[in-house]
Amino acid sequence: MLTDKPPLLDVSRLNVFYANLQVLWDVSFFVNEGEIVTLLGANGAGKTTLVQSIFGLLRERRGTVRFRGEEISQLPAYDVVKKGLALVPEKRELFPKMTVRENLELGSFAKVGGEADFERVLSLFPVLEERKGQQAGTLSGGEQQMLAIARALMANPSLIVLDEPSLGLSPLFVTTVLDTMKKLNKDGLSILLVEQNVQHALEISDRGYILENGRVIREAPAAELLCDDQVRAAYLGL
Repeated sequence: MLTDKPPLLDVSRLNVFYANLQVLWDVSFFVNEGEIVTLLGANGAGKTTLVQSIFGLLRERRGTVRFRGEEISQLPAYDVVKKGLALVPEKRELFPKMTVRENLELGSFAKVGGEADFERVLSLFPVLEERKGQQAGTLSGGEQQMLAIARALMANPSLIVLDEPSLGLSPLFVTTVLDTMKKLNKDGLSILLVEQNVQHALEISDRGYILENGRVIREAPAAELLCDDQVRAAYLGL
């Protein structure tokens, strides 16, 4: 997607450490407003470390993270969310003893201005409307993933980051989740998908990056990556 605007999210030369162990090396990538971008990588490539660094959850780092041109590298996570970023973490991190509605209410605390729009969010996932009084821990894996996404949407973000949204889901739920992301994108939401299940992710994305051993080794349009023999062999088993 071509645009004259600066990137919505711009990560530049990010280096991240766990004590004396370096995990990310000079990672740079960007997401333009209105894009779906997929970050690909195998287990251990550094994907979750990168996501946590964007949201200020890891402090041992060098480099810059900018959102709408403003550097947010030194902000705590709750202020990052208030800027308009939302995270759906890899393990969902729901509150299992709280109801669906209570989990959604917690997501709305980060919303800046206006009332929480429960109806809009629940209309995306009708099954959650049916289960809004049910404890989150009793939902199926796919329903919990829907709830994690819905909770993030309660803050009305400009950009949502999904860390391994298809992990552990049946093919049907994977399709449902990614189709919902495509619909949200058409409504104006920018999306960063962090995935190793690449087929569906690239099919709905504008661009993709490949992260390998803590380094970005390639960036290309999603359609180009999807047709690349090396990518297909490494991530699709073809």
